Amino acid sequence: MPSIVIRSETDKAHFRMSNRSVIQTAQAPKAIGPYAQAVRAGNMLYTSGQIPLDPETAELVNGDITAQAERVFANLKAVLAAAGATFDQVVRVGIYLTDLGDFAAVNAVMQRHVAEPYPARSTIGVAALPRGAAVEIDLVAVLD
Repeated sequence: MPSIVIRSETDKAHFRMSNRSVIQTAQAPKAIGPYAQAVRAGNMLYTSGQIPLDPETAELVNGDITAQAERVFANLKAVLAAAGATFDQVVRVGIYLTDLGDFAAVNAVMQRHVAEPYPARSTIGVAALPRGAAVEIDLVAVLD
């Protein structure tokens, strides 16, 4: 393997960018801030948190926590697909809930989308989420 010589900050920035790529799809909502829907670094894929926005209208979906969680998983499925991945490659899930009483309902939705062996996961109660969402989820996947 050839050695890499980094001589300047510009070289360093180019090397960092050459080892990662931004994943973007119109099948999931556009980022509502200065971030990408996902970034691939080597064989790792890191998704940004998805909230239950309809990708066509950029509006929060109507409905209960189940409807919101279903929209989030649909958005994440689209981002994974844009990277050539599926839920089978997910190794970590981060779930953020404004009401931990919704834990069981979100578990039921997750089980419809993610099969055993399940990835590692954390569920964190938060005071608020963007746009008044009740749930936000991010993923880490290992790509083949």
